[in-house]
Amino acid sequence: LHAYDYPGVDESLTRHWVGHGARVLLQQALTHHAAAERAQDEAYVDAMLARFLDYYGRHLVDLGGPYAGVVDTLIELQNRGARLAVVTNKLEGLSGDILQALDMSRYFDLLIGGDSLPTRKPDPAPALHACQMLKTPVSDALFVGDSITDVSTARAAGCPVVCVRDGYNHGTPADQLGADAVVDTLRELL
Repeated sequence: LHAYDYPGVDESLTRHWVGHGARVLLQQALTHHAAAERAQDEAYVDAMLARFLDYYGRHLVDLGGPYAGVVDTLIELQNRGARLAVVTNKLEGLSGDILQALDMSRYFDLLIGGDSLPTRKPDPAPALHACQMLKTPVSDALFVGDSITDVSTARAAGCPVVCVRDGYNHGTPADQLGADAVVDTLRELL
C-alpha cells in the first residue's frame, strides 16, 4: 500500500481479508481506502499484485510459524496412518515454500494451491481432488479449516469439517461458521 501512496492498515483488519487470495486482499485494501475504482482496475491490481507477491515471496515466514502443538499433532496423525493434505487458496509455489521454510512439508502427502486446479475454494474441486489423489473416500476425510470458505468447501464436497478457533475467519467467530466441531488447538483433533 505504501508503494502506491496509500496508508497501511492494522494487521487485525487484514486478518479478515485473508483467505480468498492475494488479489482479493489487495482489492479489499483498496476499497477500504475509498479507492474502489482502483480495486476494479485489473491492470492496476495486477501491478500491485506482482509487487506484493515479489515482496511476500522474500518474506514468507519472517513473522509466522506453526501454531503451538501443530507439529506434534501432525506427527501423531502420521503415526496413526493418516494421509494429510494442504488445500489452500494461496499459490501452490508459495505454499510449498512456506512448508519447506518451516520444515513441515514432510508431514503432508499432497499440496493443492489456489492455482493447482481451474477452480479454488470454496468450490469443492480442490477437496475432491485431494481425496482422489490420497485414495480416500470423501466420507472418510476430515476437512480442517478456520473460515467460512473452508466450511463451504467441505460441505460442497460432502465431507465433515472442523474449524480451529484461532485462524483467519473473515471476522466471523469459528463457532458461527457451521462446522461439525470447533477446536481451540489442532491437538484436540487427536
